[in-house]
Amino acid sequence: MKNTKRIKFTTDVIFEKMAEQGYEQIIFFRDKHTKLKGITCIHNTTLGTSTGGTRFWNYESADDALFDVMRLARGMTYKNAGAGLNLGGCKNVIIGDPSKKNEVLMRAYGRHINSLRGRVWTGEDININTTDCSYMAMETKYICGLEGKSGNPSIMTGYGIYLGVKATLKAKFGNDNVSQYTFAVQGAGQTGYYLIKHLVANKAKKIYFTEMNQHNIDRMHKEHPEVEFVPPEKIYSLNVDAFCPCALGGLLNNNTIPMLKAKIVAGSANNILLDDVKHDIMLKNKNILYAPDFIINAGGVINVYHEIIGYNKDAATRDTEKIYNRLLEIYKLAKSKNIGTQKAAMLYAQNRIDDVGEINKNFSCDFRG
Repeated sequence: MKNTKRIKFTTDVIFEKMAEQGYEQIIFFRDKHTKLKGITCIHNTTLGTSTGGTRFWNYESADDALFDVMRLARGMTYKNAGAGLNLGGCKNVIIGDPSKKNEVLMRAYGRHINSLRGRVWTGEDININTTDCSYMAMETKYICGLEGKSGNPSIMTGYGIYLGVKATLKAKFGNDNVSQYTFAVQGAGQTGYYLIKHLVANKAKKIYFTEMNQHNIDRMHKEHPEVEFVPPEKIYSLNVDAFCPCALGGLLNNNTIPMLKAKIVAGSANNILLDDVKHDIMLKNKNILYAPDFIINAGGVINVYHEIIGYNKDAATRDTEKIYNRLLEIYKLAKSKNIGTQKAAMLYAQNRIDDVGEINKNFSCDFRG
């Protein structure tokens, strides 16, 4: 997860960034026996306890890890707010080689989460799976996405992405019938895999995909031979209707946006715009309709939220389906204000945080028994 901005973090810089963007806590943790080390970042808890996944990555430096966890935590605040959930935003990163994870390390990490006493709920992200979560849950109750409960959040995320793609097609072309359109999907490991399944089931005109992991490539060839593989460097410039980024963040930038021929961008990748302001404007100026990542990919966290409050799959599915109309509302807001859709989505989410924050000041009762 390369830090392309190469910020050099000193203690002063960390506090400046926290004050500038409203962060509440950054917690560095380690365990001597397992060699566990990582960072938990809590951005905002105005709407409720913070929720965000755990990412296990072999970062080049601690600065890279801190850069990543801070931007991801802030993204979770806006994702949860934009999804209409009573949750704040956080993120966690474990620094190291994910191939060396084991039961004891993940249980040590679970003890770290438990020490935060419910300020943080966490679960799957890159290189963390349901088995890892089950180990974590041996040491703490603040784990989501467990087998037998809401399960793998990527399934619901993929469904939400599909609905968001349809909404974006509707807003751009006036018709959301996927059988009339062509798609380029970047990444087919988890959410991209489920998105492709929905597109295939609904007879998409043509689907291209790219992927780095050979296992995922082989799986797609086996299950959906009609979906055409292209090398990673060619995915941006395909002449398709929709580009669906479902890989790592920061991949829409000064170099890749000019390559795009698609008329819409709608996918699951977190923080897909390297610069939220600059690249939002670049997409708008290219007349590309962008589905803000933290709105369209909220299906997983919606599913997790229902696990926290008492899981009901039908209720979680209904709330995920609200992504369609929520995006249409954000596109309408962007058009009325003549701004990019990322900025409109941030306004949409911030308005909810501010409004709920204000009503929380009324009739307050601090009961400590």
